[in-house]
Amino acid sequence: MADDVVLLDTAGRPAGTAPKASVHHRATPLHLAFSCHVTDADGAVLVTRRSLSKAAWPGVWTNSFCGHPRPDEAFEHAVVRHAEHELGLRLTAIAPVIPDFRYRAVDAGGVVENEVCPVYTAVADGPVRPDPGEVMEFAWVAPSDLAAAIASAPWAFSPWLVLQAVHLDFLTMQRRPK
Repeated sequence: MADDVVLLDTAGRPAGTAPKASVHHRATPLHLAFSCHVTDADGAVLVTRRSLSKAAWPGVWTNSFCGHPRPDEAFEHAVVRHAEHELGLRLTAIAPVIPDFRYRAVDAGGVVENEVCPVYTAVADGPVRPDPGEVMEFAWVAPSDLAAAIASAPWAFSPWLVLQAVHLDFLTMQRRPK
């Protein structure tokens, strides 16, 4: 149960659970996830490079971290849990910024991500100590530099980061009006 993810029907409603290890493949079912963008006290944004051992998008630069809430787990708890596990990082000021984000993407190896994935922001409260099985590199970057990099080389970033960037103003980390 601890590593189960919440499966969703086409309307985004819970429709069961499955072991996390069984859901990411060429026919990934729609499931629940989240993304988080972390800033530091100076406003820099934390970006991470996914470990080469990751099944999907290995070695790709992405947002601070992502994860899956466990069945019946509050998103905020899942965000805190994953920040500690993946980055050894404590967070403050956790806030939803794109609660209705949903995407489907296929990586070069054919693995599909198919997620309803609310997007959060948070502020780092301490140093980053990444788990090498999750993160191979990280960098604190100026929001305007990240926005410029995504605009000029979207292929160098995870598709979910590129899609989220359309809705996020990286200068203020607030949602843009549609």
